[in-house]
Amino acid sequence: MINKKIRLGDLLIEKGYITQEQLESALKKQKELNFTKKLGEIFIDEGYISQKELLKVLAIQLKIPFVDLFGEKIDFEKIVAKYPITLLKTAHAIPFNEDEDFIYIATSDPLNYDALEKLERTISIKPIQLALAYDEDIKVIFKRIETLKKTKALIGEVKKELQTEGLKKEGEDSAVMQLIHLFISDAIEKRASDIHIEPEDNGRMIIRSRIDGVLVENFVFDMEIYHAVSSRIKLLGNIDISEKRVPQDGRFSLVLFNKPYDFRLSTTPTIFGESIVMRILDREKVLLKLEDLGFEDENLESFNNLISSPHGILLITGPTGSGKTTTLYAALNEIKSISNKVMTAEDPVEYRLPLVQQIQINEKTGLTFARAIRSFLRQDPDIILIGEIRDSETLDAASQAALTGHMVLSTLHTNDAPGAIPRMVQMGLKPYLISDSLIGVVGQRLVRKICPYCKHEVKIQKSQLPKVEKYLKPDAVVYEGKGCSKCDFTGYFSRTMISEIFVLDEEIAKLITENVNKIVLTEYAEKEGKYKPMIYDGMNKVLKGITTIAEVLRVTREQ
Repeated sequence: MINKKIRLGDLLIEKGYITQEQLESALKKQKELNFTKKLGEIFIDEGYISQKELLKVLAIQLKIPFVDLFGEKIDFEKIVAKYPITLLKTAHAIPFNEDEDFIYIATSDPLNYDALEKLERTISIKPIQLALAYDEDIKVIFKRIETLKKTKALIGEVKKELQTEGLKKEGEDSAVMQLIHLFISDAIEKRASDIHIEPEDNGRMIIRSRIDGVLVENFVFDMEIYHAVSSRIKLLGNIDISEKRVPQDGRFSLVLFNKPYDFRLSTTPTIFGESIVMRILDREKVLLKLEDLGFEDENLESFNNLISSPHGILLITGPTGSGKTTTLYAALNEIKSISNKVMTAEDPVEYRLPLVQQIQINEKTGLTFARAIRSFLRQDPDIILIGEIRDSETLDAASQAALTGHMVLSTLHTNDAPGAIPRMVQMGLKPYLISDSLIGVVGQRLVRKICPYCKHEVKIQKSQLPKVEKYLKPDAVVYEGKGCSKCDFTGYFSRTMISEIFVLDEEIAKLITENVNKIVLTEYAEKEGKYKPMIYDGMNKVLKGITTIAEVLRVTREQ
């Protein structure tokens, strides 16, 4: 039963989360907004409390359990058929379970008594047992329900086609191909970088897209559809349709929205079937300019100085998916010309570049990065790009190329820019060779940008202050996204880079030769203005309203 009534403001004062003055200020703001915002939302916006803390307080006071909706086996088709979706949305509620006595409903707003009571009266079959869940999780599930309704008709066509052995009307695409076009087009419209097709143990497959670096579930189909889709995609990628025991790679192209797109295909066997990942390669994205990547003026100037050097190694560091390859391509676009020769060794070659000789690494045939570099030196190049330095042999070859007068661009997996030095030592390169060949290291991460359509001003949360007080004033103006249809209710839209640049000078080169540890190198470089950790760049973007504190802390927490 929904029968306990409490006042949120009084409860938060009692628990010590807010003061009487903050409550009065929030009530005043709510009145100014003509009560279009709930009091809890204003408390969160003002930084008085986080949503997690708010739900924790309500759970204790109302004696309501918290539930992780993504850990529950929710029957979405049953929700569509049985429950009034409009009422569920009004109550911010999702039915996630049912037994002989109760219907279990998760809500992010347990104080919305009127909507919850109306929902209970409408269901009427059984009483409601409430649980608390995050509002964002509930919005994602509503989106999933809408997607399920939208694709039902097309799934019926696919099944009908399979029953008639794949026959289709003259001049029309097969229903399977229409379905593939549907979820690929949906991913492109949402700015996804990858599409993941994954079979699961419950006799279904899910299709997820990586949007702004975060995986989002888009479609759920049964395994009959999975087998048809996976076979057709493997045919598109020109890989063996009968082989399901070993990983395979392929590539195909499609024209969508009157634009050509390339897709890099990877299949991997799992215990439930083959996991298929498609990397979406937009040919226009390779034409990015350096100033479009997100470099701040100071870092952009340093980076331009580094790539203009006649020789030496310039490394881009960061984890997988941090935009290292995009930065390398943008650098090549900046410095390549008809007057110099540029050669690249890549695995795989993702984009074709004009005026650049590109080599696809193939270790099965013996064409490794190290062997490619040695062959490049006989081709008289000016600039060499190495997709990734993975081993000591490649690192040694890159060093020799730099020492013989070539500009070498490459990537390395380290947590920060100064960390590249001890990593190169660990890989076997002598410190004196590092100091002679390395000219600089760029560390970078990608952060999500605040959605411009729902961006609003907020206060820094109390829980964040200890982590950011070194970089931001407590009363600093910061922003977040509320979540809207434009950003799929995430509050974020697109991504940008935050970066740090470690520039070598004579003193740093001397310290490297002496094989000092990373702490000494970092302290000296910071003191001399040769290095500033990327969290400074991130917090600068927070102050400019480009990204959020939470995003910057998410990607810089290991530093």
